[in-house]
Amino acid sequence: QVQLVESGGGLVQAGGSLRLSCAASGRTSSLYAMAWFRQAPGKEREFVACISRSGSTSVHADSVKGRFTISRDNARNTVYLQMNSVKPDDTAVYYCAANVAIGPLRIGSNDYAYWGQGTQVTVSS
Repeated sequence: QVQLVESGGGLVQAGGSLRLSCAASGRTSSLYAMAWFRQAPGKEREFVACISRSGSTSVHADSVKGRFTISRDNARNTVYLQMNSVKPDDTAVYYCAANVAIGPLRIGSNDYAYWGQGTQVTVSS
């Protein structure tokens, strides 16, 4: 089993920055790709970004490209989401997810086996 715990959420003004962290514990050697998703009130969960096991490859959703950056530190079993130039539309609960399957990076929530409890990000205008 793998446990994921997110942190770093909070209230930030539009145009500001925030860094989310996701610490993995348990059978971390089984983890491959990791990702961030978000869910705003009344909306479906949506893909934000994902990163390969080595950290050499990443994919970002068009809505955050150029503003958000995903990274990981395997020595710390932690994945990050650096959020810059945030907008009110970025307000959501952000979830960390982990994949245990080898293969290309995937952006569907069904492709991820483990999930954190989520951290709230609120962007004020």
